[in-house]
Amino acid sequence: MAKVAKTARIIGIDPGLQKTGWGIIDLEGNSLRHVANGSVSSDKNLSLAERLVQLYHGLEKVMEAWQPELAAVEETFVNKNPNSTLKLGQARGIALLVPALKGLPVAEYTPNHIKKSVVGSGHAAKDQIHLMVGVLLPGVKIENSDAADALAVAICHGHHTTSNKSLDDAIMRAKM
Repeated sequence: MAKVAKTARIIGIDPGLQKTGWGIIDLEGNSLRHVANGSVSSDKNLSLAERLVQLYHGLEKVMEAWQPELAAVEETFVNKNPNSTLKLGQARGIALLVPALKGLPVAEYTPNHIKKSVVGSGHAAKDQIHLMVGVLLPGVKIENSDAADALAVAICHGHHTTSNKSLDDAIMRAKM
C-alpha cells in the first residue's frame, strides 16, 4: 500500500504598518506548491490604533479564506529610527496575534535566516530572494515585493518543517 503524504498549508507573513505581505504555500513531503499571495494595507491618514485594526481584519480574512495550519512571521529588524521600529513592532504583534488566535503554531525567523534558507546566503539581496521564490514555486505570479517576502518566510518554514520531521522520524526509527 502506498503511503499518502500529508499536506500542510503554511502562511508566511512579512509585517509592515503600511503593507503586511502574506503568502500561502502547501507543503507535501519535500514539495512546495504556491497557493496564494498578497498584502493587506492600512490607511496612513488614520491613527495608529485604526491602522492596526485594518491589518488585523485584513489578516483575519486571509486566514479564513485559505485556512492555513502553520504560520511563520519575519522578525523585526531594528532600524535607525526608534519610532519607526516601534510602529513596525506593533504591526508585527498583529501578525503574530491573528494566527495565534486561530490556534496555529507560529514560528519566527530572522531576515538573515530566511535569506539563507531560500537563497543559501544570509546576506542575499531582495531581487535574489524574489528570483529564488519564483524558482522554488514555478509559475507563481507575485502580487508585490511584500508578498514575495512573505512567500520567502513560508518557504523557510516549509524547509524547517520538512527537516524537523525527517529528524523526528530518524529518532523514532533509532529508538525502535
